[in-house]
Amino acid sequence: MGNGKNPSVDGLRVLITGGARGIGAATAELFAARGARVWIGDVDDDVCAATAAALGVNGGRLDVTDMASWRDFVARVESEDGPVDILVNNAGVMPLGPLADEREEVRDLILDVNVRGVLNGMQAVVAGMVERGRGQIINVASMAGMIAIPGMVTYNASKFAVLGASLAARQEYLGTGVSVSAILPSAVRTELSSGATLGGGMPTVDPQDVAAAILEVTGSKAARRSVPKWVAPAWDARSFVPEGVQNVARRLIDDRRALTSIDVDGRAAYTDRLERQAREHGEISEAAK
Repeated sequence: MGNGKNPSVDGLRVLITGGARGIGAATAELFAARGARVWIGDVDDDVCAATAAALGVNGGRLDVTDMASWRDFVARVESEDGPVDILVNNAGVMPLGPLADEREEVRDLILDVNVRGVLNGMQAVVAGMVERGRGQIINVASMAGMIAIPGMVTYNASKFAVLGASLAARQEYLGTGVSVSAILPSAVRTELSSGATLGGGMPTVDPQDVAAAILEVTGSKAARRSVPKWVAPAWDARSFVPEGVQNVARRLIDDRRALTSIDVDGRAAYTDRLERQAREHGEISEAAK
């Protein structure tokens, strides 16, 4: 059964998106170690297969932006293992830079993966969960879903949307046995943050810290959980601070780093992969019209 920070997930079927790397892979590893029957999905087939093999979990291709891909993946889980008990909507992308320079296909990728992907995932499993009278959906948002950061306008928009969607769905399914929660990590040491200057006014955490928070929420069923835990409540308190004072504090911690101090070379591998995904996503979207 478990309790507190050590809830039991033994035997539960857990579907994790964006499971090939970073937070998704760390969450899969932790849940598998705790006895869960883990399935990871990712658009990068080869990396997902390698991660699944290394962790001893199930894996396969899942394009979170495509509802048909969701239906196929969930059907596979159900046919081979049974209904999904916990969905961890983790897949996300994080391009950085000035809004004025952002290309349309990159914006589409951010919104389709980070927002549509979460909505698709919730829709793919929630009806079955309601019918069974139990289930849990945990959406990985970001503290960028509460804190506006220059150089991340569209990413901010996507993560504000994930938090809002999570809270709305939580109310919509109140009393059904299905709970919906949002996880809000601060800066995480993953490929998404490569080339960015971490630290300063925002605490930095590891994927394993986020995975531990996700596991904790399977027990607490909290509406939201920041990582570290104190960050979201501390940010809530800023409503009592005049904007001018907030802006001074922002300058002191250099909150414009995503615009001014990105290590382009250090971020090149991730940027190149995102550019390829944006092109492919745009081509698929155009073909579907």
